[in-house]
Amino acid sequence: MALVTRNRPDSLRRCLESLRAQSAQPFEVIVSDDSDDAETAATQKVAAEFKCRRVAGPRRGLYANRNFAAAQCAGTHVRTMDDDHTFPAGHFALCLDEVRSDPRAVWTTGETGFIEGKFHDRLDTAAQLQPSGVGGPVDDPDDNWAIADGSTTYPAEIFKRGLWMVEDFNYGAGYLEFGAYLYRHGFRSRCARGALVEHHAEPATLSRDNAASRLFASLCYNVYFRPDARRAARHCISALLRTPSLAWKLPSLARKAKLRWGATAGHTGRP
Repeated sequence: MALVTRNRPDSLRRCLESLRAQSAQPFEVIVSDDSDDAETAATQKVAAEFKCRRVAGPRRGLYANRNFAAAQCAGTHVRTMDDDHTFPAGHFALCLDEVRSDPRAVWTTGETGFIEGKFHDRLDTAAQLQPSGVGGPVDDPDDNWAIADGSTTYPAEIFKRGLWMVEDFNYGAGYLEFGAYLYRHGFRSRCARGALVEHHAEPATLSRDNAASRLFASLCYNVYFRPDARRAARHCISALLRTPSLAWKLPSLARKAKLRWGATAGHTGRP
């Protein structure tokens, strides 16, 4: 279990209380702590209380922390977790059954969202990358490139092969690009039916956007994953009109996409 946290010991406690109440328990729980110095002692105390191994995170943003947490795990699979999640009864038993049925798949969950304790929305499945660089619905629950950012189970083989999330963006569409990237490398995603996490989101978190990461993901999709020059140009122009400052970043984003995806052009996306 690769749990990332930053400056939220109370939220972490709620998450771990919910986890330890599950009938099925993970082999290990790694708490990768990106907290500021003033919060590290509180996080360490909570992690120890729930018999988790706390490690100091890299402090380079969310996706660098996800990669770091995954690298600390020793099991056959790595399940991501966020400190603002809780879990319905039987959640992990259901997820483990799905993983056993197809150990090489990337297994994702849906989520029920809450804001300040009130129901916000429910998504029965994770989202997959769309041409515009945002997430959208999956067409086939058993063959897709969806990623649930904080609740996906990956075969450890992925990380042993050196396949990691892009760390250039602190947050945003990086996890969606990662799903397509893994699919191109032969790892399909599957949706664990009926498995949802409870996401206790903060309003500021939901309103965040990262236009550069969205454009990067769109370039990866339209130039390499599902090549279509006209569609790539259309979405690029749309992104620049919406956020003109991206024009300065476009050459760099295009280079990043080429460096990451150029060598995978021959892959079919299926094992």
